[in-house]
Amino acid sequence: MKLTTEQLRKIIKEELEGVLSEKDDRCTRIAKRKYDVWPSAYASGAVVRCRQGKIWKDVKEEDAKLYEDELINEEELSDEEKAQLRKILKDEGGAAGMKNFKDKIDKPENDIKKAAEDDEQIEKHRHGDYILKEEELEEAEYRGRKVPLNKPMRGDVKKFKVYVKDPKTGNIKKVNFGHGGTSAKKKGEKTMKIRKNNPKARKNFRARHNCDNPGPKTKARYWSCRKW
Repeated sequence: MKLTTEQLRKIIKEELEGVLSEKDDRCTRIAKRKYDVWPSAYASGAVVRCRQGKIWKDVKEEDAKLYEDELINEEELSDEEKAQLRKILKDEGGAAGMKNFKDKIDKPENDIKKAAEDDEQIEKHRHGDYILKEEELEEAEYRGRKVPLNKPMRGDVKKFKVYVKDPKTGNIKKVNFGHGGTSAKKKGEKTMKIRKNNPKARKNFRARHNCDNPGPKTKARYWSCRKW
């Protein structure tokens, strides 16, 4: 017998409610203090993580305060909206900020964030924006030889190079990026170093190149932003 998504959700919810009602322990009591909606997917997940020792280790029951975000209409994203998160990332070239999501999906930020964090194909960049994980490494033919796709490597014309598949034409394209290589030597310039350990330099670079919206992966800016 095939079950619909809604039927599966109902079964899982009933199972969680059963488990939570059977055991009124410290984690359950803290969750009831912290979450306005009980039982709920957020609260149930928090109880499980608490019992695993991942959260609330030092929280006392009497000090547990209500999460304000949970008062903002806790509403899980639909399957269509979850799929739309990936589409938005693809349309934005593989990376996007929360604003891009909120412009297209009419749900509270907390719910959008939860859906993005639960998606195995989406990860949060260290600078706060969300990125679509690269597809499994593939090889393709470029000018008569096999090359890896989506794998930045030491370049020749520029400091780095990467081979990508153009989604519009299906052709394999070589993208050169970074200051260095023969283009810099011809001008008598030295190769610039990426100062990732300098927060100010990194922040300025990302601001100059608008790295919150880096564009398609067929352009140098996308890969430069990924490096930073």
